[in-house]
Amino acid sequence: MNIFEALRHDHDKQRKLVDALIQTHGDTEQRHTLMDELKTELEQHAKFEERYFYNPLMFDDLTHEKARHSVAEHHEIDELIEQLEDTEMSSSAWLVAAKKLHHLVHHHLSEEEHEVFQLAGKALTEGQKESLAEQYNDAMH
Repeated sequence: MNIFEALRHDHDKQRKLVDALIQTHGDTEQRHTLMDELKTELEQHAKFEERYFYNPLMFDDLTHEKARHSVAEHHEIDELIEQLEDTEMSSSAWLVAAKKLHHLVHHHLSEEEHEVFQLAGKALTEGQKESLAEQYNDAMH
């Protein structure tokens, strides 16, 4: 498995969670559970993706800007999660923020998979792609 396959596997999980989250209604156990799962998944993924994917890309001229942009988007996602945690789950404002998070997560994952992965494929060696996947998966699971 290479780093792209490892990240895409977790991206698919994040898409399912964020899609399910905006289908929930009110201050329900289902909404709390999905929110907790999504928050944990996004936080862990961002931390280890930055360590085992973006960190090496920061040092390559080809990928430096894309890496910085993606890390900045991780921070935007964190801020939206904080906003959701500070908002009453039964309010309409909560769903508005959840839909913003949904949009940002989908945008971010799509951009990574269609732009960053292409450049990273040129910047990383085959050996790096495999060893980074192993390190990332060990940290995530």
